[in-house]
This record gives sequence, C-alpha cells and structure tokens, in this order.
Amino acid sequence: MPCGEDWLSHPLGIVQGFFAQNGVNPDWEKKVIEYFKEKLKENNAPKWVPSLNEVPLHYLKPNSFVKFRCMIQDMFDPEFYMGVYETVNQNTKAHVLHFGKYRDVAECGPQQELDLNSPRNTTLERQTFYCVPVPGESTLFLNFPFNAYVNANQARVSPSTSYTPSRHKRSYEDDDDMDLQPNKQKDQHAGARQAGSVGGLQWCGEPKRLETEASTGQQLNSLNFSSPFDLNFPLPGEKGPACLVKVRIIFASVQLMDASALLDPMECTDTAEEQRVHSPPASLVPRIHVILAQKLQHINPLLPACLNKEESKTCKFVSSFMSELSPVRAELLGFLTHALLGDSLAAEYLILHLISTVYTRRDVLPLGKFTVNLSGCPRNSTFTEHLYRIIQHLVPASFRLQMTIENMNHLKFIPHKDYTANRLVSGLLQLPSNTSLVIDETLLEQGQLDTPGVHNVTALSNLITWQKVDYDFSYHQMEFPCNINVLITSEGRSLLPADCQIHLQPQLIPPNMEEYMNSLLSAVLPSVLNKFRIYLTLLRFLEYSISDEITKAVEDDFVEMRKNDPQSITADDLHQLLVVARCLSLSAGQTTLSRERWLRAKQLESLRRTRLQQQKCVNGNEL
Repeated sequence: MPCGEDWLSHPLGIVQGFFAQNGVNPDWEKKVIEYFKEKLKENNAPKWVPSLNEVPLHYLKPNSFVKFRCMIQDMFDPEFYMGVYETVNQNTKAHVLHFGKYRDVAECGPQQELDLNSPRNTTLERQTFYCVPVPGESTLFLNFPFNAYVNANQARVSPSTSYTPSRHKRSYEDDDDMDLQPNKQKDQHAGARQAGSVGGLQWCGEPKRLETEASTGQQLNSLNFSSPFDLNFPLPGEKGPACLVKVRIIFASVQLMDASALLDPMECTDTAEEQRVHSPPASLVPRIHVILAQKLQHINPLLPACLNKEESKTCKFVSSFMSELSPVRAELLGFLTHALLGDSLAAEYLILHLISTVYTRRDVLPLGKFTVNLSGCPRNSTFTEHLYRIIQHLVPASFRLQMTIENMNHLKFIPHKDYTANRLVSGLLQLPSNTSLVIDETLLEQGQLDTPGVHNVTALSNLITWQKVDYDFSYHQMEFPCNINVLITSEGRSLLPADCQIHLQPQLIPPNMEEYMNSLLSAVLPSVLNKFRIYLTLLRFLEYSISDEITKAVEDDFVEMRKNDPQSITADDLHQLLVVARCLSLSAGQTTLSRERWLRAKQLESLRRTRLQQQKCVNGNEL
C-alpha cells in the first residue's frame, strides 16, 4: 500500500500546493500531472486507487482520487470555466488567487467574493464526456481487492444519506459568469469512444450518497429515471455508474479510456429537458475531473495496459508467455472441442474467430475480420446459451443478442440524436472494440418484421460486412467504424452475411446440457482459464507479415487451382483463405506465414467445405 494518504484522500490539497508555489505560471499544471504520475509508480499504487467500477459510490469521499474504466458514450459541447480567478476579502480587502481547474464551483471563503473584473482572471475551455462502464464487460475478469480496500479505509467514508459541501455555492448569476455551458453537442464526435482511468471524484448537484441498490432504484424513480436506458447504457441490464468526465486532454481518437481524476459537485441552468439529461444529481451521475487519462488497447486486467510493438518485445511477461504458447493452444482447443460437443474442426474455427481483429482498412474494406456462422445448432435447446457462457469466461467483453421477432422489432440497435434533450441516445451496437457479439438465430420463428425490424437487420448486416455503424442524426447519417467479433449460431444457414460457415457435427449429446457445461467449466483450473484469456487477447496485437517468397507460392497455388477447376476458387475465396492462414499463424505464435501454415489453412478449408457439401446432400437444400 502506498505511503502518504493525502494524495489519495485529499488530492486538491496537493494541487493547491503546486498552485501556491507557481501562481499564474502555467507550469504548475504540468507539475501536478508529473506528481501524480510518479505517485502511481510507487509500491503498486494503482491497485490502491479506488475504482468507480468496483467500489460503491457511498464508500468514496468527495474530492478524492479515483479511477474509472469507461467508454465515452456521448460528448457535449466545450465548457468555459475560470482557470484562475481572484477573490477579495470584504473586511481586509486582501486579494487571493484561486485555481478553477478540477472544480465546478468557485471556492470562496465566508468573507470573500469573486472579483469578476480582475485582470488576473483566466478563462479556459474543457471538454465534457458522458461516460459509461464498458458495455458487456465480464465480471469474471474483475479482481479488484474491494475487501482489502475497505479494511484499509483508503479515501473511505461511512455510508450516509447526505453530504454537506464545505464551501459556499455560487448564485446562478455567478454560475453564468464562471461556467458557460453551450447548449449543443458536437455531433460529429459523438460516437462510441473508449476511455481510460480518471483521477479525482466529485459529486454534482445535491450530493446524496445511496446506501443500497434498492434506495438507488427509489432515487431513479423520483427523478423520472425509470429504466436503465435513462442512464444511456447501450446494453440492457447494465450496472455501474455513468459519469460526466471533464478533461483538458485532447485525444485524436479515443474509444476506451482509463482515467484518474477528482469528484466534484455542480449545478447549471439549461432548459428543463436538457438539464435533466446534462445535469442529473451527482448521487446518480458523479462528476470527475481528469488528472491522468490513458487510451486503452484492451480491457484484459491480466495483461499490461499497452501492448505496442516495442513494449511487447521488452516485456518479460509477454515473452515468457509466448514461449509456452503451444501447450496453451492445445489445451484451449481441447476445452472448446468439449464445449462444441466433441467437434474439433468447429473448435479450430472458433479459436481463429476469437483472435481475429480488424488490423487495417483499404478504402471501405475492413481487413482481418472473421465472422463465423456456426450452423447445425440444435433448435429449442440450451446449447447456444451455454456456449455463450463459455465465451463469457474467455473474453473481456461480450453480449448475446437473442434474435427473436420481438427483439428485432422493438430493440434500438442504432444510436440516434435526441435534439430535444441534446444528447446521443445509445443503441445496442454502440460497443467497444473487440467485443464478442453472439447472435443467437436459433430463437428466430416465423413472423413479420416491421420497419424498425428491417432497419435493425440492415444495421447488423452493415456491421458484419463493413464493420461500421451508421448513427442516426435525423437529417443525416454518420458512419462510425467499429471492430466487433460477430459469431452467429443458427440451425441452418444464417439469414445474415458471414465470412465463414462451419456446420456443427456433435460427437455426443449430453442428456443434461447445463450439467455438462457446468462440469466442463469446473474442471478447468483458474490458472489455466487465465492462460486462455491472456492467449486470446495477446495474439490480436501481434504483428503479421507475408514474405515475398510465400506470396509467390500463394499466387502459384491460386493459379494452379484455377487451372484445374476455374469454379473451385474465386478471388473472395482466396481472400478468406488468407484470413484463415493469418489467424492460424497467429494462433501458433508465428508472426509470418509459413508454407506449413498455408497448407494447414487449405486443409481446414477443404474439410469445412466437404462437410457443408455432405450436409447439403443429406438435406437436399443449401445450408
């Protein structure tokens, strides 16, 4: 545990110290950031910073240092505030400078008042993001020592029902002078972004802490937040705090973020509907001011946060794991073979699917995606539900979409702009990169798709084919690129497009599917399960290339196959074969394509096609 508790429980005191030493010199801000960076390097300090993702809000003090792993769901217009302002003591006429950064409310003593005409006042600009916990994040990956945190009493307060701020709030007139809040959002940047950790937590509005989930529900109802979507979570049933995150850090492109920040209260005066959305009570939507932020490449806590090329080569953990990759792959293949009822070929393709990722784009074509349609799944069975449970244990973020007529007609897939509330209303497809989306088509029955249902099917098709989501801004649509791994389970061939169809051939039919899958999961040691999780995340970030020699061999193979039977392989088939070869090489830890892996990829594709032809002959129709 890090020594020196003040920087965790009273970070504003640290900031005040740097400001007092440097005054209006802007270097004080850089020194604050460097100070907290150095503190987080000490004695495993990040593990002792309370996280809004794991620690209930009523255990945290206002103005304490926290972290938050989140996705940027919406982005409001820039906010103007007084970065530096001067107060005058009414009795002594003494002038004092204060900093406004990391605060929403001007700090004035009982005998002090703002000097709005001071030449030393400085107006600055910051961005406000509406952030939600990472959609679909698996709780099986979270290992935050909450009990240790509570026992250590780190930045903790006893649960209570109210909190009285120890400073005077500004009047609405003063509020207008200090914090000018524009009434529009930047639509062009309002896509799903992912962010890192934020430091410093502050309540906004009436800072009442909620003791239980039941009291949270009562609070929601009293504020007309009657459903989970009022907090704008993209997925139904999501839990955790939504936060207003205020930053002065400029990101060129951010989706997932991990931030360390301060928590602060504030009130504002907008239209009734806009105020309800943009300024909900801080007990419901805390305000946090970012000190440090990091764009996340992934959210797997078992791996270093950054897996860049240079860092991966020098990281001892990564190099050690790569040396034992073969046995991990073999164990994972056996595990998935059992999960797929003894079908080893389907297990091979599932591994390739789980490590696939969009590594680049050529014009509008996303390269590297590998959507798999697992057909032959038993209808009216719990198999697909339990298969999804297996995937949940392996990937950091996932969601199972039950493709029923009712869901397709009534669920909101596409985010759309609400101009009355001036916010981007979330949709199911506003997901972070590398989320595993399992579409269960075995539940689809006969019925009529209405207009929203047809639009939802189109949205899924665009996501699969082009890896993009078209956000609806009423008067126009805007494309947002994404990187979602889509697995479709179906009885016959899927209605949706897929890069690859593999027909399931069960070698065993358990009499009790739930008991079988539970025993499979319980038989795997936690340490082995963690190796599977590291394996599937790490391989996505490996570099991959094809030598000139292998490129020539692939071209010759393609020409030879076309010469023997022009209908046997097309350019699209060759592209898919190269994707399979790429994923197959990476699954073995090889960063370049070898002749052996190329032949193995051709063999797998031949086995898959033969199986589909056999099934077609049996049923007399195309699958």
